[in-house]
Amino acid sequence: MKRKQKRFLQMTLLFTAALIFLPDIGLWSLYKEKHLVKPADPAEPQTIPLGLGDGQLFIWTDGLKRKDWHDYESIQKDAMRSGKGEHGKPYPLTEEDHDDSAYRENGFNIFVSNNIALERSLPDIRHPNCKHKVYLEKLPNTSIIIPFHNEGWTSLLRTIHSIINRTPDSLIAEIILVDDFSDREHLKEKLEEYMVRFAKVRIVRTKKREGLIRTRLLGASLARGEVLTFLDSHCEVNVNWLPPLLNQIALNHKTIVCPMIDVIDHNHFGYEAQAGDAMRGAFDWEMYYKRIPIPPELQRADPSDPFESPVMAGGLFAVNRKWFWELGGYDPGLEIWGGEQYEISFKIVPKLDHSLTRAVGKKEKRKKRRKEKKRKKKKEKRKEKRREEKRREEKRREEKRREEKRKEKKREKENNSILKTKSHSFTCLLTTFQVWMCGGGMFDVPCSRVGHIYRKYVPYKVPSGTSLARNLKRVAETWMDEFAEYIYQRRPEYRHLSTGDISAQKELRKHLKCKDFKWFMAAVAWDVPKYYPPVEPPPAAWGEIRNVAANLCVDSKHGATGTELRLDICVKDGSERTWSHEQLFTFGWREDIRPGEPLHTRKFCFDAISHSSPVTLYDCHGMKGNQHWSYRKDKTLFHPVSSSCIDCNPAEKKIFMNRCDPLSETQQWIFEHINKTVLEKFNSKASS
Repeated sequence: MKRKQKRFLQMTLLFTAALIFLPDIGLWSLYKEKHLVKPADPAEPQTIPLGLGDGQLFIWTDGLKRKDWHDYESIQKDAMRSGKGEHGKPYPLTEEDHDDSAYRENGFNIFVSNNIALERSLPDIRHPNCKHKVYLEKLPNTSIIIPFHNEGWTSLLRTIHSIINRTPDSLIAEIILVDDFSDREHLKEKLEEYMVRFAKVRIVRTKKREGLIRTRLLGASLARGEVLTFLDSHCEVNVNWLPPLLNQIALNHKTIVCPMIDVIDHNHFGYEAQAGDAMRGAFDWEMYYKRIPIPPELQRADPSDPFESPVMAGGLFAVNRKWFWELGGYDPGLEIWGGEQYEISFKIVPKLDHSLTRAVGKKEKRKKRRKEKKRKKKKEKRKEKRREEKRREEKRREEKRREEKRKEKKREKENNSILKTKSHSFTCLLTTFQVWMCGGGMFDVPCSRVGHIYRKYVPYKVPSGTSLARNLKRVAETWMDEFAEYIYQRRPEYRHLSTGDISAQKELRKHLKCKDFKWFMAAVAWDVPKYYPPVEPPPAAWGEIRNVAANLCVDSKHGATGTELRLDICVKDGSERTWSHEQLFTFGWREDIRPGEPLHTRKFCFDAISHSSPVTLYDCHGMKGNQHWSYRKDKTLFHPVSSSCIDCNPAEKKIFMNRCDPLSETQQWIFEHINKTVLEKFNSKASS
C-alpha cells in the first residue's frame, strides 16, 4: 500500500511539473506569452515566441526580434547583499557624522560615501510592468560620457561600478571620464591605476578649466559609440537602465531620451524617487527647470511607456551620435562656468600752475594777512564741512559696498544652491529647443532609472555675474524669437547684455529648417502656460504684511528653504533699510505667498505642515498643498490643508499656525495693496 501511495505521489509531481514547464502547453509558457509579448492589434497577426527561458526571443508585429535584457544573475546577487546602505537604505548616522567637514569638499557627506559599498544594491522602484518588457534584440552600442571636476573618490568609483555591474557589456562601447582640470591628488595617478581593471574605461583630461559644456563636447568628440549617453559623476544606475533608452533611439534615431532621475540623499545616501515621480519637464520665464503633471491627453494606458517631455530633466540623457552632430552639438559659445573680463581705466589728473603774488605795503600786508586769516578760517571751515560731507558720503558708499557684497554673497549662495538645475537648465533648454524645433522628439523613459546625488551646495567656487545671464540670453536670442521678451520683462538687466556672435547658431537653425518657437509652445509645450504663463496674471495682494495686534511686519530676512518667518519693525515705520530685511510679499495667482514684488518674486513660498507648526519658507512647487493660502474678509490668512490660520506672538516675534479665531487680532493681517477683483475670485472659488 505504501509503495502504491509513493508511486502515485511521484506521478502526481511529474504531471504537475509537466503542466507548468512544458513548452507551448505549460503554464509558464502561457505566463510568458501574456506578460512578455506585446498584445497584438486584432487586425494584425499574433507574435510568435521562439524558445523558452532567459534570453528568449520574440518576433513583434513589426517583424523585429526582441528579447528580455534583464541580468537575473546580477539581480539575484544584489538581492542577497546585506550591510549599511544596501538596497538604497539610509546610512545610520550619529550626531558626529553630521559635521560640516564631511560636506566641505564635495557638497555631500563623504563620510557616508566612504562607508558604504562601491557595489551596493539599490531598490528596484520601477513600475511593475517594466519587469516584463522586452526590447529589440539588436540595440546600438553607446559611449558613456562622464565629466567631472574634483569629484569625491568613492562617489566617482560607485558611479563606474554601478554602470559596469548593471549594464550589458555588449551595449557599452566605452566609458569616457573627462577630467575638467581637477587638482585633487586622488584623481590623478591613483585614478589611472584604478581604472586599468576596466578595459572599456578611458580618462581624458582638459588643459584648463573648461566648464560643463565644453567638457561634454570634448568627450562627445572623442566618442566612438553609435549613441552618446551623458551621466554625472555622482550617480548610481539602477536595474536594466540602458536597454529602454537605446530601444527608443533604435526605433527613431531623431530622439533624445532621459531616464527617471531618482534622488540619492546628500546626507545619508538613501535612494528614493522624486516627489511625483513621472512628470513632464518644463520651465518658467526666468528659465528655471520645473516639473509639471502629465496631462490626461498624454497619459498612456501603460504608465511604464515612454512619454513626451518638453524639456529634459537634467544632464542625464542619451542621443544618437551622428544626429547630435547634425544638430550642431552644444553651442560652444555658452560658458556655464565662464569668467568675466575687466578693463582698467586711468584717471588723468592735470597739474596746477601756481603764480606769485605781487608785493604790497606793510599795512596792506597786515590787512591782507587778517583777511587771509579770516579767509583761511572760512576756507578751513568749508574744507572741514566738505571733509565731513565726504566722510558721510564715504560712509554711505562703504555701507552700499557692504550691502552689495552681502547681495553678491546671497546671489552666489543662491547660484550655488540652484546650480545643479540652473546650469543644466541652459544646456538642457538649448538641446531641448534644437531637438523639438528641428524635427526630433524628446522622451522620458520610466523603465530606465538613475539615482543622482543632489549636492547640499556646490563645494567649489563658480564664477557668477553676467556669465550665466549671458548664456541665457544667447539661448533666448537664438531660439525663442519674440518669446524672449517675456524673459526680459522679468529680468530687465538681461536686455543690454552682449550675447557674443550668434550668427553661426542662427545659420544652423536656418540650415536645419527648424520651426519657430511659437510652434514649440503650441505643439509641444502647450501645457506649460497653465503652470507658468508668459504674462503673469495679476496678484490678489502684495507689499508688506502687517499684523493688527503687534503693528509689526512679516520679515523673511532673505532666507531660503527652512527659514522660519518672524515679525520685525516695519521698514516703512523707520526700521533701517538694510539688505537684511525682506518685507515685500506677493499673494499671487497660484494662491501661494512668495517674497518679492509681483514681477520679481523669489522661488520660495510660505509653507506650513500642521495646525501648530511654524510658518517657513520652502521651495515653491506650484501644486498648492502645504503652500495654498486664502486671505479672507476677516483679515485672516487661512491654510486649507490644516484648517488653521497664521498667528503670532508679538512679544517673541514668532509666527506660527493656530486654530482660527476671527476675533483674535494676532491672527489679523493687512496687505499693503489688494486687488479686490482677484481676491473675490479666489474666495468665491474656495467657498464653492
